[in-house]
Amino acid sequence: MSLTLDGGQTVAPVPAAVQGYWGAVFGRLRRDPVALVSGIVLLLIVLAALFAPWLAPANPFQTSMLNRLQPIGSPGYPLGSDELGRDVLSRLIHGARLSLLIGVMPVINAFVIGSAIGIVAGFVGGKTNSVIMRVIDVFYAFPAVLLAVALAGALGAGLVNSLLSLTIVFIPPIARVAESVTTQVRSVDYIEAARASGARSLTIIRRHVLGNVLGLIFVYATSLISVSMILASGLSFLGLGARPPMPEWGLMLNTMRDAIYVNPWVAVLPGMMIFTVSICFNMLSDGLRSAMDVKL
Repeated sequence: MSLTLDGGQTVAPVPAAVQGYWGAVFGRLRRDPVALVSGIVLLLIVLAALFAPWLAPANPFQTSMLNRLQPIGSPGYPLGSDELGRDVLSRLIHGARLSLLIGVMPVINAFVIGSAIGIVAGFVGGKTNSVIMRVIDVFYAFPAVLLAVALAGALGAGLVNSLLSLTIVFIPPIARVAESVTTQVRSVDYIEAARASGARSLTIIRRHVLGNVLGLIFVYATSLISVSMILASGLSFLGLGARPPMPEWGLMLNTMRDAIYVNPWVAVLPGMMIFTVSICFNMLSDGLRSAMDVKL
């Protein structure tokens, strides 16, 4: 049954099956306290990053050698100061922008590219599938940490090269999952019926394949964000990612590692932020997988 608006425009309603499925997914997520708390924590961190200029109590680049390595709770420095006297709280808030960017963007890029590669390989099959997946296996054979460091070292230090190297790291696993689920879907009856009716391959992929595989691939991709956060921070810690004086959590760990013997609680704060965001993304991904009843 269609709906008619005041202007006479007719709008088809969302099918009840779709409403029921996504309603059940969000209902199960709301009943998962771990996923709910993780999502709230991540939302607060994202909001803090977006409104960093208004929330940060001080300029994150302002140095003061007279106030270097101030402990937590010092006047004017709620979370202490770093080795150059910069306010750690302000740098953590501003650093959330860069840390989330280089942690999430590679997974988003890899999701788009890897899904396209895997879906094409899985749908076409045959020799095309073999050639594409053997090339993917070459990259997939290397450990993620080693491959990320090698690519970042070869491309050169810098934020853009760090994003590019991490994107390349995450394309193979996403492409493999996309190829696997697409291979299973392409043999079902309605795909064969669409082929028999003369539908083009692109039409079949767009109308019948994507809706059945993108959810599975998306859930798997969300589980990689926590790994991406750690790898991105690791590259910055090694000097292959963000460069000084940019506030980035991995880079902050690098610059304050010598201060751990003088002011350890201030020095470990960036590491605590990396751990918190990574574990929250991991828990949220697990909750989403359970809510969508996905088995990978």
